Parts: sequence; C-alpha cells; structure tokens
Amino acid sequence: MSIKPSPSTSFSISDLSKEFDITTRSIRFYEDQGLLKPKRRGQTRIYSMKDRVRLKLILRGKRLGFSLSETRTLFELYDAEKGSTSQLNTMLKLIEDKKTALQQQMDDIKIVLMELSSAENQCRQALADISDK
Repeated sequence: MSIKPSPSTSFSISDLSKEFDITTRSIRFYEDQGLLKPKRRGQTRIYSMKDRVRLKLILRGKRLGFSLSETRTLFELYDAEKGSTSQLNTMLKLIEDKKTALQQQMDDIKIVLMELSSAENQCRQALADISDK
C-alpha cells in the first residue's frame, strides 16, 4: 500500500530519478531550462510536490511530442492565470497543431509504404522474369 504524498512532501533528485526512470542529468537539464525550480540546501536540491507534478507533465508532454518550449509556455500561462481560458485555448491550439502534424506524418508514411510495395512488386516480377528465361 503506497502513501499519497502531501503538498509539503519533498523529494531528492535521486527519488525523482528512480520514480520516473530517468537520469539525474535529465532532471538537471529541465532545471537549467527553467521548468523545475527546486530549493537548495547547500549543494542539495530539494524538489517540491509542484516540481514532481511538473516533471510528470514534462515527460508526458515529451511522450506526446510537445517541445520543451511548448511545455514552458503552458507552465508560464498556468503560473500567471491558473485555469484561465487563455491557458486552455493555448493547450487546445497545441493539441490541434500536434494532431495535424501527426496526421501529415501518417499520410506521408502511407505514401512511402505504397511506393515501397510497388518497388517490391517490380523487383519480384523482374526476378520471376529472369527465372523464366
């Protein structure tokens, strides 16, 4: 049975690294990009629940094909206007753009597959013609 962390729970960089199965270097990179803002205790980074949630969102966005710049824009909107129509409209626009790009990639892949099938058929026919001689 796992215990649900409270908003005051803190995490070390190795805690987050293990939880999300990423390197500490990746986490430091997201920090360098301004996406995470851990507190410091000497040289030790102390990540908050907010940092943990943001890391989860960064990784989810990455999986969905969002750039770090797009993710940063959403974080900035959220920080400025929690739950605003501006934030939601920006998110909808990003989703629409991503879906359009993915649809274009699917169309391109279908065309390439048809071209490869055609080339394959031509090669097989040429081999059959050679074998018949």
